[in-house]
Order: sequence, then C-alpha cells, then structure tokens
Amino acid sequence: MFEERYFLEPLLYGEEMKIIGIIASPRKKGNTAWVVNKILNGAKEQGAKTRVWNFSDLDIRPCQGCLCCHTGDNQGCVIDDDMQELYGAIEQADAIVLGSPVYMGQMSAQAKIITDRLFAQISPRFSPHYKEKAVKKKLVLVFTQGNPDPGMFQVYFDYTKHIFQLLEFDVEEVVVVAGMRDEPACERKDLDTVMKGVGSALVLG
Repeated sequence: MFEERYFLEPLLYGEEMKIIGIIASPRKKGNTAWVVNKILNGAKEQGAKTRVWNFSDLDIRPCQGCLCCHTGDNQGCVIDDDMQELYGAIEQADAIVLGSPVYMGQMSAQAKIITDRLFAQISPRFSPHYKEKAVKKKLVLVFTQGNPDPGMFQVYFDYTKHIFQLLEFDVEEVVVVAGMRDEPACERKDLDTVMKGVGSALVLG
C-alpha cells in the first residue's frame, strides 16, 4: 500500500516544506508510483509534509484551447473537473515531484494533459498573457522506462526539462529509472536508498 499524506491548513505548516507528488500513469501501483512514493518518503523523513495524487483517481480532461483562462475576468480554467483541486495543491506546494512512464519516447498522455492544463495557472515571460508572477517552485521530473539504456530518450528528457524551466519551475533533477521491463522498481534493492536520497536532497538542498 502506498501511503498518502494530506496537507493541513497552511497556518499549521510553519517552516515545514510542502511537497506534492503527481503520478501521471494509468497504473496506480506501477513503477512510476513506486518511485514517486519513495522520493516523497525521503522528503518526509526530513520533515516535509507530502501528498500524492494518482491521475487514475482523478477526472482531468484535456485543455480545450478556449483561452477563457486568460481573457475576460481571467477567472482561471473553465473546465470543472479535478484539475481545479490540483491547481490549489500546486499553488500551496513548495515543490512538486511529477512522475511519468515513458510511452512512445515521451511522457504519458496523462502527464501531457496535466502539463497542458497548467496553461490556465502559469503565464511565463514569453507568453502574451504574461503576468508578474513567477512560479519559482522546485520540481523533480521522474521518468520510468522499460528500455535498459537510460540515455535512449535523453533528447526528450532535456527538452522536457527546458520546457518546465521556461515555465519558470526550478527543475532540481531529472530522474530516469531504466530497465523496468526486466525487473520492476520494487525489486531493485538499490533504488530504495537512491530515491529516498532524491527526496531528502529536495528538502535539504
């Protein structure tokens, strides 16, 4: 069982770091979920408050490109689904761990939906809708893949990191866990310590 920790009221946090994990995979207990949860566990051991979100538990629809979020009264995304709650969690968080399996050489469809829907919340400097409000949140990108070569999709990983940097996230690390077709993450004894170390560094770094 993966443990979920839910945010308390903001005034109760004090100086504690708030970190959310987003598992953008159709599999609730697959490799991506295991890795993201280990990172959150490492952060929790350093005193952070964490919460994990599974895309498969959420009703999040694709961006419809209506631009209502940046026109008129600018009231945000007009799609009334679970992304509204995720917007609030992202706003409160100090750091985000976004995990995705590699499908067809890139992030999953689930991860792309979430990334596209950030348009309603984030207006980077290159955007015609730019507002004087930078994201400036720490971000760890996590990719799991079946292929044993961690560098096979490096061009895409670098591109994705660059996109989130353009959105003004502070990309702390891009974690690539390869070889999942031969041995699942939960059976890799080396990964437990390494992934918890990523979470620890996110808090202490």
